[in-house]
Amino acid sequence: QVDLVETGGGLVQPGGSLRLSCVASGRGFVINTMGWYRQAPGKERELVALSRSSSSTNYADSVKGRFTASIDKAQNSGYLEMNSLKSEDTAVYYCNAELYFIDERAYFQYWGQGTTVTVSS
Repeated sequence: QVDLVETGGGLVQPGGSLRLSCVASGRGFVINTMGWYRQAPGKERELVALSRSSSSTNYADSVKGRFTASIDKAQNSGYLEMNSLKSEDTAVYYCNAELYFIDERAYFQYWGQGTTVTVSS
């Protein structure tokens, strides 16, 4: 049984910062990739950042230079550091982890429960 638990959302003023965390509970796996998605009201879910265990990360153009995603393999965790937040960053943010299960030699994907980020003065 694996759960992804997200924390760190909240209300922040424009220009402010937030740090989202996504922790994978369980054992017998390693994180291969950690993606961060967001869904604003009335819009489709979009990919914000995708981090790989190789340490490479891709970002959506809208967040480049402001957001930083990372993986901590030892803690089975992923993080999304968000700086210079804008009102258009307001959305529910979801983490999506691809885990490699060592004994099964197989990959499985899991979603976090989502956390709300509101950027408003």
